[in-house]
Amino acid sequence: MHEVERQRLILKAVEAQPVVTVQELVELTGVSEATIRRDIAALHVGGRLRRVRGGAEALHPPQFSRLAGRPFKVSETLNIERKRAIARAAVALCQDGDSIIINGGTTTFQMVHHLADRRLQVFTNSFAIAEHLGRHSRSTVLVPSGALYEEHSLILSPFETDGSQNFFARRMFMGAQGVAAIGVMESDPLIIQSEQRLIRQAEDLVLLVDSSKFARRSSLIICALDKVSTVVTDPGIDAAARDMLAAAGVALIVAEEGQVESQSVA
Repeated sequence: MHEVERQRLILKAVEAQPVVTVQELVELTGVSEATIRRDIAALHVGGRLRRVRGGAEALHPPQFSRLAGRPFKVSETLNIERKRAIARAAVALCQDGDSIIINGGTTTFQMVHHLADRRLQVFTNSFAIAEHLGRHSRSTVLVPSGALYEEHSLILSPFETDGSQNFFARRMFMGAQGVAAIGVMESDPLIIQSEQRLIRQAEDLVLLVDSSKFARRSSLIICALDKVSTVVTDPGIDAAARDMLAAAGVALIVAEEGQVESQSVA
């Protein structure tokens, strides 16, 4: 890669997050550490970034733009009883000793209240989930590297090497903006990048969505529907959505207060 192109990528990287490490830039450009360090030194002397120990930072650290979608505190109050029942049914799939991934979201967040007595290895990109489990559970909690998007309580990075590649999970529990025959949908590209990295690290993908999500649509697709192992939802799911999941080979769990209906797929 030509020097001009390398340095352009380095500058774009420091524009995307406050501090970028040498190792991240090696992964980004495919060149040696020595070459990256020379580029950082040249850009530092030229007044285009600031060299710091182990990497580089922007001269004027970026103010992160808002993510698409409702803020966490707003979504947390919507369909709360459904979310609690769905989360309780999802936790029933976990056993002590399991390694799991819990993606950030207000439905997945409700799982934390039922995990206090479990001993699990939990990887999550949700600051709210990590904080609660760290204070109120016996599980080991790991988080990716990245920037904190406080409004959505998410830790996100545009880089592939955010730490998730070193974690393997029996199951990943994930929410979504919408579900259709074409796939599982979200509203923000950075969230999708994070979720796709996490999906690759899990054996099974469990989708936690209240029944309203089967009528909602978004312009961005996380994954095809047949990548999902199980959907956990509420009794409001209609016959068309049930048939859609069955056709894609997705197991269905319908959760409500006091009872859980399980529908396996042959």
